[in-house]
Amino acid sequence: MEKLSIAQIEQKLSAILDETDSFIVDLYNDDRKGVQQSLAKWKKQREHEKRLQEKFLEMNQYERKVRAQGFRFIAGVDEVGRGPLAGPVVAAAVILPEDFYLAGIDDSKKLTEKKRQEFAEIIKKEAISYNVAMIQADEIDAINIYEATKKAMKAAIVSLGPKPDFLLIDAMKLETPYPTESIIKGDAKSISIAAASIVAKVARDELMKELSVSYPVYGFQQNMGYGTREHLEAIKQYGITPYHRRSFAPIKDYITIIS
Repeated sequence: MEKLSIAQIEQKLSAILDETDSFIVDLYNDDRKGVQQSLAKWKKQREHEKRLQEKFLEMNQYERKVRAQGFRFIAGVDEVGRGPLAGPVVAAAVILPEDFYLAGIDDSKKLTEKKRQEFAEIIKKEAISYNVAMIQADEIDAINIYEATKKAMKAAIVSLGPKPDFLLIDAMKLETPYPTESIIKGDAKSISIAAASIVAKVARDELMKELSVSYPVYGFQQNMGYGTREHLEAIKQYGITPYHRRSFAPIKDYITIIS
C-alpha cells in the first residue's frame, strides 16, 4: 500500500486522541524524518492538552465541593482595576453550568488579550448568568477603593438571575445573604472566579479603549489607566481627566481638570 504523504498523515493525526491507536503505532515504524517530526509534534500537543485538562480539574475542586453540599447556582466573583490611576474598578459575577469546560481558563492576568477576549465570549455565551458592575473614579474618591471594590462586587451579585445560592469570591470578604467562601488568589484556583476575572478584565479594557479616543494623550488603550511613564508624563503636561482618581498619589498632586 502506498505510503501517505506528510500532509495526509498530519490531517489524520488531527483527529486522533489516543496514543494506542493503530495508526500511531504504525507511524512509530515509519522511518521518514518528516513523519517522526509530525508524530513528535502530535505527542507534544496531546501532552499540552492533558496538562490543561488536569489544570481544569484542579480548578474545579471548589465547585465540586460546594455542589456536593447541595448547592446548585455557584457564582464566582472577582474584580479588576483596584490599582490604576484612572478608570473604574470593575467586578463580575458568573454562574457556570456544572458541565462547563474550557481548557486553558486561568487568572485573566495570565492570558493574552486575544485569549481573554475569546474566553470572555465563550463564558458569556455558556454561563447560566453573568453580570458586570463598575464604580467610577468620583465614587472611588468618595468612599475609597476598598469600599468601592466591595460595592462593585455586591452590585454584580445582586443583578444575577437566577440568584446564586453560594458565592466563591477572590480574596475579599463580603457581607451577603448567601453562604460564601473567600479564596486567596482564587482567580487561579477556581474556574468560576477565573471566569469572573476574565469577564471583568475584558469589560474594563474595552471601556479604557473607548476613553482613549477622547483622551489620546494618556495612552489608556495601552496602559488601561495604570501609572506608566507615558501616563505620568501626560498628567504632568496636560493635567487630569474626569476619569482620574483624585485621591490616588500622584494624581492628588495635580488638580487641573481637562474637559
